[in-house]
Formats: sequence, structure tokens, C-alpha cells
Amino acid sequence: MSTTTPHRERPKRAAGPAASGVAPGGAHAKNTATNARHSQRWLAWIFLAPTILGMGLFTLIPIVASVVLAFFRWDIISAPTFVGFDNFSEVVQDPTVRVSFLNTIVFVVVAVALQLGLALALAIMVQEKMPAWLRVFFRSAFFFPLILSAASVSIFMRYLFNEQFGVVNWFLSLVGIPAVPWLTTPGGSAAVVILVYVWQNFGFSFLLFIGGLASIPVETYEAAAIDGATGWRKHLHVTLPLLSPTTLVASVMAIISALQVFDQPYVLTRGGPGDSTRTAVMVIFESAFQRLEFGQASAIGVLLTLIIMAITAAQFRLSKRFVFYQ
Repeated sequence: MSTTTPHRERPKRAAGPAASGVAPGGAHAKNTATNARHSQRWLAWIFLAPTILGMGLFTLIPIVASVVLAFFRWDIISAPTFVGFDNFSEVVQDPTVRVSFLNTIVFVVVAVALQLGLALALAIMVQEKMPAWLRVFFRSAFFFPLILSAASVSIFMRYLFNEQFGVVNWFLSLVGIPAVPWLTTPGGSAAVVILVYVWQNFGFSFLLFIGGLASIPVETYEAAAIDGATGWRKHLHVTLPLLSPTTLVASVMAIISALQVFDQPYVLTRGGPGDSTRTAVMVIFESAFQRLEFGQASAIGVLLTLIIMAITAAQFRLSKRFVFYQ
């Protein structure tokens, strides 16, 4: 006679966090982390809101409004009238506008070349020939004009270059040079505008070149010296190629700034004599606030913006050939 052992059922384990593979308190920790991420996201938006709002109100909306206004004729008093591309055709045919753009291009070529050349030469001199304490002094001294008001600097320079009682002509008279009509001749006024602009703005390029020179490894110069590269050859074959990324940034910013020059020619010469120092931004100002032709002013602004974008794009395009990264 066989006996059977009764089958005992194994007691069922109650379902819980451990059975589901979630550690006790894991769901709570996950919810806490999610809430923390949401709080950080909202905090980031709160801190970014003033910047985004400011850029939208004072940058994005004015840009869009200017582009739209370029297709209208508006004098503030009457309602805007849609004229299509008439403003652009009138601007292109206007001899004053053409002369102002030509003056601006000439100014950019000369002023940017002087600004970058002077800044690079002084940066190399300060970085290599002077002790550390003197470098700090010259960095501050060369950058100081940039923080001054362009209008106040131009008013001061207008007195310095005055033909009758200016200090510049007084110094020239000491060496027997007759008084130069700086601000009353086309060539003299253009030279003064360029000199004042370069003097006030080269400090920024100077600081960029100082930073670029400091990033060049000393071992590179030592290796070049072993190969016989000394003096100007060292800078030609080592400094300039390794400094090309900094030169690109400095040239892009210098050209964009020079294309928008307004304060120096307006305060120094009012665009004269004739139209010899009238720039594109001066024509925008005169069209909008003196003749109340806001549509034409916007059209000139759009053309100037397109020129800036085209030149900047060409610079970055050419940088693929002439810029060397370490």
C-alpha cells in the first residue's frame, strides 16, 4: 500500500516594490529628480527671459520692421504707402547714395588696414620687448580710447586739427611747415576721419592680438630659431600663420564696425566738404530724420546689411585657405 505525501502549496509573495523590480523609495526619488529638472528648466527660462525679451523688442522686431518698411513710402505724418521696389531703384540711382557707399568702401579698406597693422605691430612689440608690469600699462593705455564717447573724442580732435588755432598745425609750424587745411579739403578731412577712427578703435584689435600671441607655444619659436628663422622671418613664417585665426576674428569685427562708421565723420566734417566724407550710415540718418523718408532710409539700411553679410561670408569662405589652426 503506497502512501502519498500531501502537496503543500508555496505561499504567494505579496506584490510590492521589490517584486516589481523597483527599489523601495525609487519612484519617489525619480519623481523628485524630474521635479528638480523642471524647476531648473523654469529657472533657466526666468534668467534668460530679460535677454530674450530685450533682443526681441530692440533687435529682432526693428530688423523685421526695417525690411518691411523698405517697401513702403512713409513720412510719419501720413499713412504708409506700398511702393514695392521703388525705394531700392531710387536709392541705386541717387548719386549721393552711390558716393556715400564708395566713400564707405574706401574708408573700410584704408582704416581697417591701418587698424590691424598698427594693432599687430604694437602687440608684437609689447609682448616681446617689454616686462610684464609695462605690458599691463600699455594694454590699458591702448584700450582706453575705446571706452570714450566717439562724439566727445571727435569734438576734441576737431579743435586739435583746426587750421587757425589747432595744436597739430602749431607743432607743424615749429618745423617750418605751413598750416594744413585739415577739415576744409577733401583729402585732409578724409585723412582726419580715418586717423581719429583708427586711434579710437585699434585698441580692441590690439587686445585680440595680445591674446593670440600669448597662445602660441614657446617651443614653436625655439624650433624656428634652430632652423634659422630669426627677426622678421620668425614672425613671417611662424607668428602670422599661427595668428591667422585671431586675424580672421579681428578683421571680421573691424570691417563690420568700419562699414557702420557714423560718429567721427558726422561730428568732424558733417560729411563735407561736399560729399567727400559722407558715409552710408550718414545718408540713412539724413534720409530718415532730416527728410523724413523712412522708406528710402530702410532701403539703404537693407542694402548696407546685405553688403556686410556678403563681405563676412566671403571672409569665412577665404579663411578655409588662409587660416591655420593648431
